Amino acid sequence: MSMNTVGRPTRPDTASAAASDAPASLTGARGLLQDEPLIFELGGWEKTGVDLPPVDFDAADLGDLVRAEPIGLPGLSEPEAVRHYVRLSQKNHAIDLALYPLGSCTMKHNPRLNEKMARLAGFADLHPLQPASTTQGALQLMDRLAHWLKTLTGMPAVALTPKAGAHGELCGLLAIKAAHEAAGHGERRRVLVPTSAHGTNPATAAFVGYSVQEIAQTEDGRVDLADLAAKLGTDVACIMVTNPNTCGLFERDIIEIARLTHAAGAYFYCDGANFNAIVGRVKPGDLGVDAMHINLHKTFSTPHGGGGPGAGPVVLSAALAPFAPAPWVTHGADNLVLTEEAIGEAAQAFGRLSAFHGQMGMYVRAYAYMRSHGADGLRQVADDAVLNANYVKARLSDVMSPAFPEGPCMHEALFDDAWLEGTGVTTLDFAKAMIDEGFHPMTMYFPLVVHGAMLIEPTETESKRELDRFCEALRALAAAAKAGDVERFKAAPRLAPLRRLDETLAARKPRLTWRPEPAVAPAPLAAE
Repeated sequence: MSMNTVGRPTRPDTASAAASDAPASLTGARGLLQDEPLIFELGGWEKTGVDLPPVDFDAADLGDLVRAEPIGLPGLSEPEAVRHYVRLSQKNHAIDLALYPLGSCTMKHNPRLNEKMARLAGFADLHPLQPASTTQGALQLMDRLAHWLKTLTGMPAVALTPKAGAHGELCGLLAIKAAHEAAGHGERRRVLVPTSAHGTNPATAAFVGYSVQEIAQTEDGRVDLADLAAKLGTDVACIMVTNPNTCGLFERDIIEIARLTHAAGAYFYCDGANFNAIVGRVKPGDLGVDAMHINLHKTFSTPHGGGGPGAGPVVLSAALAPFAPAPWVTHGADNLVLTEEAIGEAAQAFGRLSAFHGQMGMYVRAYAYMRSHGADGLRQVADDAVLNANYVKARLSDVMSPAFPEGPCMHEALFDDAWLEGTGVTTLDFAKAMIDEGFHPMTMYFPLVVHGAMLIEPTETESKRELDRFCEALRALAAAAKAGDVERFKAAPRLAPLRRLDETLAARKPRLTWRPEPAVAPAPLAAE
């Protein structure tokens, strides 16, 4: 029994004949795509896939660490193990297969040059406890990366340590908290977060111990300045604004937002996850930003879907620079040094953010991306990302309903589900049908301020040909939905390796671990 049978049957061979015009195969495979069970279902419990020499040791040395039961893993040969994971990989969508339209995720092509650089022995084999004399090349790369980040953002300081966007938010808020406490303003415990901000913003503020208050959004998807002004006060620590925001729109009043915030004695934190849309075009430091994290894994290559890796350096204004977390790369008399000693008389670092110094692989990839593009190339990254998103919006606006139809968008095009009204098709149904057409679904139901949201980010790496192929598929699906072909959507995906789960039952009765089927005793023979 596999985990995939929660709710309605999900394997293609168990689906009804109406789900596909082609008859089910006898093995569960679909052409050259093999049907693959869980690794625990492959058997091999009585064998091992490796030969290890016998070890002469006294079990008493291990104390209570001696294993009392079998390890519980199947013993597979190398071909069996490799085939298992290759077969699983064939069931995944990938940026190397087609456009990955996830909005707010920047799933763009990762240049192979960056991967090659990250795998150079001098970088890939580094250990964080090596003497600085043996890591001068890595420290120099970190120093140059920091220079690029400060130059691109117009900010005087950067903390490289944070491992991802939310970790960067934590870094920025801890610096803000330290700055307020150093100034004797520990009573500032409230953080203002617009409804158009990323969901991690209020979560991070709460994690730091702040209370969170929501700022309203205008009808055109921007921060409501009147609501912001009304909620600013002497107990506000900062405002957290995502710009461009999660509606795919640039905050036109960003300088006024900064002015109002600073006038109230608070700091301006900017969520820079969407820096991809403005890099080379706008310097956040010129907009009045005090702290902003930059997702290296989004703006400067290495898509982070599937769990990482990531890096989220934080650039800081002059007011917050003294509170940046340790360590720092500094220039010694003869070499570069990674130090935790305070820099300057005013330095009051809030401490370390993590045990070591960040994600070297991500530093290398990002620096290689910057150097290969150059300043003019990075500006074109933003230009092309915005152009592609507006092209998608223009191609689909007559068949789908843009959430904010007036004016251009930035890096992502946002649609709502108003155009599906009366069709019997939901946003989820539409997304599942996209799988049958060979495309990964866009971000669904986010941002929450838009009903039935469909958020599409094509990124700058897609050609017009690929964008047209994507748009034509969505236009065809939209026509099918409006024509009443509801079964196409409710049964989708029909052509995927697995069918749609009964999501309600799967959520209420999840099966997250595998257990072998209980042995069934043979039925007794009937008496003659």
